Amino acid sequence: MTTPTIDVHAHVLLPEIEALVAGLPGLAEARVLDARRNGPAALAVNGPMVRERIPRLTDVAVRLAAMDAQGVDVQLVSPSPSHYHYWADEETAEKLYLLANQATAAHCAQAPGRLRGLGLVPLQHPELAVRALEHAVGLGLTGVEISSHAPGRELSDPAYEPFWARAEEAGAILFLHPFGCTLDDRLDRWYLSNTVGQPTENAVALSHLIFSGVLDRHPGLKLIAAHGGGYLPTHLGRSDHAWTTRSDAGAGCAHLPSSYLKRLYFDSLVHDPYVLRELIRVAGADRVLLGSDFPFDMGTEDPVGALRAARLSDADLHAVQGGNAVALLRLT
Repeated sequence: MTTPTIDVHAHVLLPEIEALVAGLPGLAEARVLDARRNGPAALAVNGPMVRERIPRLTDVAVRLAAMDAQGVDVQLVSPSPSHYHYWADEETAEKLYLLANQATAAHCAQAPGRLRGLGLVPLQHPELAVRALEHAVGLGLTGVEISSHAPGRELSDPAYEPFWARAEEAGAILFLHPFGCTLDDRLDRWYLSNTVGQPTENAVALSHLIFSGVLDRHPGLKLIAAHGGGYLPTHLGRSDHAWTTRSDAGAGCAHLPSSYLKRLYFDSLVHDPYVLRELIRVAGADRVLLGSDFPFDMGTEDPVGALRAARLSDADLHAVQGGNAVALLRLT
C-alpha cells in the first residue's frame, strides 16, 4: 500500500467567524494594531492576495482540485490564524471557538477521506482552553491550533497546565502557528512582520515551552511547530550553552534544550533545502512533516517538489512526505 502524501499546514477561511465579531468592541483596536505591525505596503498586498485565494480557502471542490495538482492526498486543515481574535471577552471567545470548531468540522466532513481538521482555543482565557479542546475533539477534529502567545500570557504561563495535561491525555494535535509579532512596528516594512516576525515568534514560544519545563511535565504532547519551528531548531547551540553555564537559564528544564527537539514536530516549510536538511539533522527525520501553508503566498505551491529539492534519502523523504503524519494522525 502506498503511503499518502500528507500536508499538515493548510488553512480554511471561515466567514462566519468574521461576521460574529463584526462591530464588537476591541475589533477596531485589534485591526489598528495589526495595521501598525504590518505597515501600509503589506496591507495593500494582503487584501488582493487573500481575495484571490478565497475559493481555495472556502470551497472544498476547489481545494481538492488544488491538492490533486500538488500531489497531496490528505490535508490537516486549520483555521486562518486571522480568526484567533485573542482580544475577545470570555462570552465572545466561547461563541467564537464553538463556531470555528463546528465550521471547520463541517468543511472537512465534505471530504472525510482527504481532510482532517483542527479547531481553535481562546488562549486569552485559559479557563476555557480545556473545554474548547474537548469540544473540538468531540466533533471529530484532530486537535487545535494555537498562536505563540496571548496578550499578557506566554505559553509557559502556569494557567495553561490543565490544557497541556488534557491535550496530552487526549492525544490531541496542537499546531503552533503564530499570528502577529510583538516587535510591532520595527517590522512594518518589506513584510518583515512575516518574514522575520513569524520565525521569531516560533522561536520565543518554543523556548518558553522548553525552558519552563512544560515538555518535561508533559512528554507526550503532540505539538507541531509551523514554519519549521522558526529560528530555534538551527540556533539552539546558543541555548544549550546558556543552559550549561548559567544557573538562571538552566533552572526550569531538566535536559539540554536541544534534546527537546526530538519531543516536538515541525513542518517542512522553511523555503531553503539546506535549512530543511539541517532541521532533519537536528530534530530527526521522524519529527518533520510536510507543510505548505496552503494556499497563502508565503507558502509553497509545490510542497513535494520542495522536499525533493533537499535531496533527502529515500527513507527520510518517505517519512517526511507522509509516513510520519500517518502515525501521528493515526491514519489507516
